Amino acid sequence: MSSLETSASTAVGGERSTGASLAIAILAIAGFVIVTTEFLIIGLLPGMARDLGISISAAGLLVTLFAFTVMLFGPPLTAMLSHLDRKRTFIAILLIFAASNALAALSSNIWVLAFARFIPALALPVFWGTASETASLLAGPKQSGKAVAQVYLGISAAMLFGIPLGTVFADAVGWRGAFWALTALCALMALLLAIFMPHLKPTAKVGLAEQARILRDPFFLTHLLLSILLFTAMFGAYTYLADTLERIAGVESAQVGWWLMGFGAVGLIGNALGGRYVDRSPLGSTIVFALLLALGMTASVPAAGSLPLLAAVLTVWGIAHTALFPICQIRVMKAAPHAQALAGTLNVSAANAGIGLGSIIGGVTIEHLGLGAVGYVAAIVAVLSIAVAWLAILQNRKARPE
Repeated sequence: MSSLETSASTAVGGERSTGASLAIAILAIAGFVIVTTEFLIIGLLPGMARDLGISISAAGLLVTLFAFTVMLFGPPLTAMLSHLDRKRTFIAILLIFAASNALAALSSNIWVLAFARFIPALALPVFWGTASETASLLAGPKQSGKAVAQVYLGISAAMLFGIPLGTVFADAVGWRGAFWALTALCALMALLLAIFMPHLKPTAKVGLAEQARILRDPFFLTHLLLSILLFTAMFGAYTYLADTLERIAGVESAQVGWWLMGFGAVGLIGNALGGRYVDRSPLGSTIVFALLLALGMTASVPAAGSLPLLAAVLTVWGIAHTALFPICQIRVMKAAPHAQALAGTLNVSAANAGIGLGSIIGGVTIEHLGLGAVGYVAAIVAVLSIAVAWLAILQNRKARPE
């Protein structure tokens, strides 16, 4: 039993189940605010591009900047900070997000806004790597997948409420007002964490070189590659979903947020399914939902002529999209059971590498092939990820025979 698991038991005393559930719920709410901060910009891209006088592809680079910052700085920062007091770390992260959102609201040009996106991107992987491990250890090995999926409900809730309502709110008061609202939410979450989050005894500090030994495992590296491909596929199309709804499906800008809310609502189903099946078969569940993702993205443009048909297609797409968040995180953590915090944040970095690549690929596709081709290109990447998942299955059978 790790020192964190032992200290978690001590922190909640004889009421481990109740205390652990409360801690996991608080982390999920904090995750909701953080993910809303990260991805709300997707719904704001059309308005921001018009306001700042830049192209939609240039505005999309703000998504890339955030993602690549997470990718590059996440692993070393998490490794260096993983031994610190978890409660204080989470509070500090929320305060950083609050300050950065305030700066974004005050920004007068793309460069200030880019800096306001860069700062919270440094803190995000530390949160997810630490929160995933904390939830997993609080719940125990048999319930780790369910616990991490509960924390990842924050992602589903952000897609259901945060991003769509933020888009609707921004349509009424402007995108700057949306960032001010995020500032207040982040500050509120820091306060709630200070009041309700139990203290967990810091873990022993382990050197970065020792933790990085997992990077010598080909099986683990294949899992990271798989996450990069999956998130490239997911965000190659999702980054430009708001623009697709406006320009191809003919949805009025004031209604786009409600469509994004529907996308997030079905994501609650995907989150539950992903958390349920990933413990049984991490790679098998990856293949199933990657296939559903490819089908949904491929069918989105052909279905755009009929709003009911488009809603059905987005249901399939939304379920698969959201299910892959906890599936990827848990799958990678299970591939490195002795370094789960670093594994978790490496997956966050891999995911953000995919998010950044996806937004770039989507932008290039728009420039050269048109917006209508984005879903097809993203689906090709999803099919490639399925092939890599099969490779990981073969690796596992060869290197880890039962």
